[in-house]
Amino acid sequence: LGIAVKFGRFSQKENNQIRKNVEEFLLITGIDSAEKLLFTSRYPEDKETINRLKAEHLFCEKLSEGIPRPWRLIYYRARKMFDPNNYKGRYTKEEKEKLKKYHALHGNDWKKISEMMSRSNLSVAMKYSEIKSAINYGPWSKEETQKLRRAVEEVIRKRMETEDANSLSSSKKSHREILIDSEKLYQKLPWTEIEAKVGTRYWRQCKQKWTTILTNKMTKGQQLYRGTKGLQAKINLIKRLYEMKVEDANEVNWEELSNTIGDVPKAYVQAKFYKLKVSCVPFWQKKTFSEIIDYLFEEKLPELEEKL
Repeated sequence: LGIAVKFGRFSQKENNQIRKNVEEFLLITGIDSAEKLLFTSRYPEDKETINRLKAEHLFCEKLSEGIPRPWRLIYYRARKMFDPNNYKGRYTKEEKEKLKKYHALHGNDWKKISEMMSRSNLSVAMKYSEIKSAINYGPWSKEETQKLRRAVEEVIRKRMETEDANSLSSSKKSHREILIDSEKLYQKLPWTEIEAKVGTRYWRQCKQKWTTILTNKMTKGQQLYRGTKGLQAKINLIKRLYEMKVEDANEVNWEELSNTIGDVPKAYVQAKFYKLKVSCVPFWQKKTFSEIIDYLFEEKLPELEEKL
């Protein structure tokens, strides 16, 4: 039997394994920092030596040890974890201005811009997406909401037409007749593409707004998290999470959980769990996922059941 290869977010266990693999490789080779190992091009004078040591000591194999994922994904994850430019905190006003200026000069050459700003590629790309001109932070207007609905409908329709391209029956369907099941409405959507179509909001705002629209549609506007219903939903959520006995948030089947609470998108349930965790669990940042669930089950659950 082969080993199942994983994709998606890295778990805490996998992150720890990457740290261990990198530290061991540094010990074996004598390379003096993870930055030198993973961002060799930043050290032109040591480049030759580092690349020779990587080849001699089978860097690819050592980095992937104990992690059943494609090596390229492990390498990208390691670079993200060990890049000192990745943890610089909030952007100052001056940095935002610089970013706009560099983008005007170099377009989407994030590698070049990231070097000029001493921030990671991903960080500068995401931040630019947020501060692009004409971004609106107030309530959504009717026009914006319509643009969002149209943009989502377009990308889903395009996706479905591609999927149906091989089936003969699809040619008989009229343009309006394509039925969209609720699954497709909240599975991974290309948010940067949707952001571009909406024009006045950045991608994260579009995603949050879409989740709200969907939740209202699916619950027919009922307030799921109010009153007795809300208490019951929280109780069900905590109990179900406790029964799942998972060690890491990435292993939670959020789809299944969303059925426990009612017919809602999984992003809605994730947001509700986050709220519960932040408002009820002291020092939650220092606790592991399973410790947070245990705390909610042992301390918060009896309190909620009493109110019911």
